[in-house]
Amino acid sequence: MNKKLPVILLTAPSMIVLLGVFILPMLMMLLLSFQNDAQAFSLENYLLFVKDPFYAEIMWRTIRVSLWTVLCTLVLGFPVAMYMAQASGKMRGIVTMLILAPHLISVVIRNFGWVVVLGDKGWINELLLKIGWIQEPLRLLYNELGVVIGLTDAFIAYMVLAIATSLYAIDPSLSKAASILGASRTRIFLTVTLPLSLPGIIAGTTLVFSLSMSAFVTPALMGGTSVKVMPVIAYEQIMSTLNWPLGAALAFLLLGSTILLVTLYSRLIETKRYKEVFAS
Repeated sequence: MNKKLPVILLTAPSMIVLLGVFILPMLMMLLLSFQNDAQAFSLENYLLFVKDPFYAEIMWRTIRVSLWTVLCTLVLGFPVAMYMAQASGKMRGIVTMLILAPHLISVVIRNFGWVVVLGDKGWINELLLKIGWIQEPLRLLYNELGVVIGLTDAFIAYMVLAIATSLYAIDPSLSKAASILGASRTRIFLTVTLPLSLPGIIAGTTLVFSLSMSAFVTPALMGGTSVKVMPVIAYEQIMSTLNWPLGAALAFLLLGSTILLVTLYSRLIETKRYKEVFAS
């Protein structure tokens, strides 16, 4: 007990703060989600999700947008991570700074910047109109495309850094040995680089998917009233209609769905071809 006492004393302040500002409010919201209008115990808030197809469609849209965001960040981020892994220490630091620098600016300001770029009068539409590629402005905002663009910008850094961390740990001699044995660059990537970077890919995709599922600001600003996702609906139920029990239920349905999907995804990957990568 005497050996554990210093550890308990050191962790007690943070545990008290965590209990007061996170765990207890979460438990209160969970209990609130099981109340009806008469403040009696009821499952109607959760059953409404099954009975009303509107909420099921909102959940599916949230998952769909999150999956597209994961795909975009992976496709755009993997080449950057590979470049960082092969670059010199100085250049690696510069690229890391460039990736993290936008996060020094509020996500609200960055989203408004995208509104200026992607709007009907934005420079993308203006350029395409001038060169004659389109006859009328493309609808790049207030739809799922705009939300995915905003979320990709917001979360691509997590994907790049997660993958780069795995790539840093790969012994360069493995690729050289494969090349000496006659493997092409494509085969080296598929049989050496990709399997060994899989832990970073899993970490990055899990982070991006979880953050995209719970994102509120970007869908609200770049999706407008056309693209409703679960965090926005939960916010509206709590703050606009003052239906706290339903809003709490929607929030916990979102949380449970995210945990379930991430768990299934991780188990599926770990039990397939690259299981030995995670066992090492």
